[in-house]
Amino acid sequence: MDEAGESVLPRLVALLGEFTPVVEAAPPDTVLADLTGALRYFGRGAAELAAVIRVRALALYGVDCVIGAGPNPMLARMAAREARPGATLVVDDPAAFLRERPVAALDGVGRTTARTLCGYGLDSVGRVAAAPLAVLQRLVGARTGRDLWERAQGIDRTPVVPNAVSRSVAAERAFPRDELDAVHHRRALLSLAAELGARMRAEEQVCRALTLTVRYADRSTTTRTRTLPEPTAHSAALTATAYAALDALGLQRARVRGISLRAEGLSPAEGAAHQLSFDPADEKARRIEEVADRARAKFGPGAVIPGSLAA
Repeated sequence: MDEAGESVLPRLVALLGEFTPVVEAAPPDTVLADLTGALRYFGRGAAELAAVIRVRALALYGVDCVIGAGPNPMLARMAAREARPGATLVVDDPAAFLRERPVAALDGVGRTTARTLCGYGLDSVGRVAAAPLAVLQRLVGARTGRDLWERAQGIDRTPVVPNAVSRSVAAERAFPRDELDAVHHRRALLSLAAELGARMRAEEQVCRALTLTVRYADRSTTTRTRTLPEPTAHSAALTATAYAALDALGLQRARVRGISLRAEGLSPAEGAAHQLSFDPADEKARRIEEVADRARAKFGPGAVIPGSLAA
């Protein structure tokens, strides 16, 4: 489910809990639910149950959900991304659904992997599915190649895990009106990176990638994901990566309604490797960050903010 918003996410989890106990929240705006048992219990198809869920969410919380259904989480997520608001897209034939889609649409295929595959003519999911497994493993590695081949066949072995530890954290800034000024776009992004960094450090976590989503006046969106050089919660590193993702969009007088940033691939900070730096400015920034975090913990999240945001 999308279009929910992080604030209403717990309510949607509770709502889905009335149909199945196997519900996993995937912040900021997605819920995964295994309805295998519910289909048998209620004697209804996936589209019928989705219609009931949508009506209840709209009546109780004013949320018009986008719902995707499929035989596994990957296909359900892909269907939800392509479904229209107020509609359900059900994947009954995975091979036909995947065949003509670009390879980058598959979970786990980033820009580098997609570029490598497209360089060998494997630019669609159908062509990847038809390629020999050994060829894919030579191109992208043994484990990645097998995962890629299985996903191209419509296979996803990832279970829906109730009460799973969150694998991402997100924040969003909405503008009061259509915002064309790139300076305000960057200020919003700076604020988001600082917020996510502080939240992850407070929970002793680091992230491996950032996903930037820009929402426009016509309700369309652009999403880009960038992998960090190393897992981190350092606000300066998050900001630099977020700025690079925004600059790569090349927005020209775009009417922006909102910007969101999601930190993905969360893991405990104690297990993350950090490349030592001889840059005194970097070390100073990290020490200042530690002091600022202690001040926020004592006086509130607004106690210390970047200087450019205070202007």
